[in-house]
Amino acid sequence: MTDPISDMLTQIRNGLSAKKGELSLRHSILKENLARVLEHEGWIKKVEVTGEGIEKSLRLELSYTPTGIPSITGIKRVSKPGQRIYARVTEIPRMRLGVGATIISTSRGIMTDKQARREKIGGEVICQIW
Repeated sequence: MTDPISDMLTQIRNGLSAKKGELSLRHSILKENLARVLEHEGWIKKVEVTGEGIEKSLRLELSYTPTGIPSITGIKRVSKPGQRIYARVTEIPRMRLGVGATIISTSRGIMTDKQARREKIGGEVICQIW
């Protein structure tokens, strides 16, 4: 697999379109940190790490509104292995009318665009979610 983050985002997108309640993914620290940011922002209901060692997996409980509409309507990978996209704090892309978030990988960890602007730090633009 050349791009595990893109694979994770695709599995989330496919799980939401199929109305799945939860997903199970292969574990990596980067995926776990990304999922924790999505959970903190309310895009995903719950994140759990199960198993030990090489058998670790990441279990995501997807979030829906009471009427059954997914909380995530769109998710897009920005920086790819063949073309990394970096942004200074002043160049971090803003989302549509403030609805959504841009996820940034910084020297202080993975965070949303709002947190990065507050801490005045730039980094690699991982994805956008709305």
